[in-house]
Amino acid sequence: MNFDLLLENATNPALLFFLLGIIAVLVKSDLAIPRTSSNFISIYLLFSIGFKGGHELAHSSFDLEILYTFSYALIAASVVPIYVFFLLKKKYGIYTAAAISAAYGSVSAVTFVTGLSYLEVQHVESDGYMVAVMALMEVPAIAIGVVLLNRFKKDPKEGAKKVKTSGIILHSFTNASILIIIGSLVIGFLSNDAQADEIKPFTTDIFKGFLAIFLLDMGIASGKKLQSFFQMGFSSVFIAVAIALVNGVITAWCTQYFLSSPGNRFMLTILVASASYIAVPAAMRLAAPKANPGIYIPMALAITFPFNIILGFPIYYSIIAS
Repeated sequence: MNFDLLLENATNPALLFFLLGIIAVLVKSDLAIPRTSSNFISIYLLFSIGFKGGHELAHSSFDLEILYTFSYALIAASVVPIYVFFLLKKKYGIYTAAAISAAYGSVSAVTFVTGLSYLEVQHVESDGYMVAVMALMEVPAIAIGVVLLNRFKKDPKEGAKKVKTSGIILHSFTNASILIIIGSLVIGFLSNDAQADEIKPFTTDIFKGFLAIFLLDMGIASGKKLQSFFQMGFSSVFIAVAIALVNGVITAWCTQYFLSSPGNRFMLTILVASASYIAVPAAMRLAAPKANPGIYIPMALAITFPFNIILGFPIYYSIIAS
């Protein structure tokens, strides 16, 4: 791994604000971001990424690289939850394994946003259609997690009460994070250059500042979940890191055969390596009420997310740049 990349990433203000949030929890500070402000910043970040991605998509020409990228994304979003489920169902049980599999097959929009910031530091660009790839990967993983749950759960009393996969998919599309990213993507696609320039100060100039504050809030949220999660033993931490690392390394290596842009390769890699802790928990609350959120949410939020932004990004990018 290129240690210069690791050092450069370690001094990234967004990452340092994330670590500050974790430190605030460890020292029992009363530092907190008001929930309403946190929700607004979340909506702003997704809106900004979706709008800019949609506008760039309008200027992109459809080619085989785009087709290959979408195909790989769909395959990854389908294969990852299957192998994760069968790997973990004995350890965690059917319900929790289904939730974990959906989380790791799905994507983290916050990891995606942070990845864009990382690329800017490297002076590397990615194409706008990667936003559409992110939105596309959310639903298949959730659907497969629900299908696996309905197929393998053994409670006879629930035989006639299997959750309808179609209802969960609809719920996934109407989830706030998915709706804002897809909606903004479409609006950005329909806007002309003059209209996009009018709101550029809002969508671009203040983006990094809001990202830093948001990652501070994510650091606080992660720190609060670390203690209870570590009490479950090292194996859960190892699994959370290993899944992300395996998915990321394999994708970083495979993308050389169908993508020429290092930026696009990196963004696809971090999408496959990430885990959802927003859309999937909302869906699994309906589909898998017996799943333990004290396991699958901290795995995605408190372990996989910080691992990716601290160590994963430099590792994946080193593979891509080699």
